[in-house]
Formats: sequence, structure tokens, C-alpha cells
Amino acid sequence: MNWTLEVVVVPVKDVDRAKSFYADQLGFAVDHDVSPGPGVRVVQLTPPGSGCSIVLGTGIGDMAPGSLQGVQLVVNDLHAAHRQLVERGVECTEVQVAGPAGFQAAKEDDDLNNSGFVFFADPDGNRWSIQQITARP
Repeated sequence: MNWTLEVVVVPVKDVDRAKSFYADQLGFAVDHDVSPGPGVRVVQLTPPGSGCSIVLGTGIGDMAPGSLQGVQLVVNDLHAAHRQLVERGVECTEVQVAGPAGFQAAKEDDDLNNSGFVFFADPDGNRWSIQQITARP
């Protein structure tokens, strides 16, 4: 039996601002934006190529806005992803490499497979990482 992760709820204060950030700046597809009942709004967005979506909204959870930490996206070209974030106005770290001394600025010849990362936060402070994985064992 497969157990698939399908949705991660992202706690936000301003749903429209968050929807714009994830759709316009990160390029997530807006799957739906519905209000199934009084005081409830559900906005589902999916990162390009992902089988897992995020949900923003009102009346859908108890987490404080900005409390989500450690959600990770994976790309096969971290430098290209970083350029895209910068071009779209997303404040993010430079490309970094994880190693024995922690995270260090990446050098041009560093092998980023599994160890290259970029970090950013959404407007509410929910923190994300992007990891490069070009080959899996």
C-alpha cells in the first residue's frame, strides 16, 4: 500500500497576500479557491511537478501564522531555481552547501547534489528550504 503526502496546510494571516506570493512569485498553480461555508476559505496551490499541494485559508486550522518550519522543495538545478526566485522578487539566501561545519556559501565547482540549499520565508514567516537532488541512490 502506498502512503502519499498530498497536502500541507500553511498557516497565514492574509490569504490573498499569501496566495499572490505562492502563485505569482513562486509559480505554484492555483488548483482552487473556494468558500465551502461561512467563515471558511480554502486555497489549494501546487508547486510545478509536485504531487503534494499546499492549502491556505481561513477556518481550516489552529496553527499561528508563520509557525510552519522546515518544509522542503526539491529541484534538479538549484542555481536556476535561485535565479528564478530572485527574478520574481523573493528574498532568499544565496546558494549554500551543507557540510561538517554547517552551511557555507557555495563555490562554483561545488557538487550540490543532496547538499545544496536555498532558504526563504513567505510574507508571514513560514520558512522553506529548497534542496538540489539530481540523482538518487
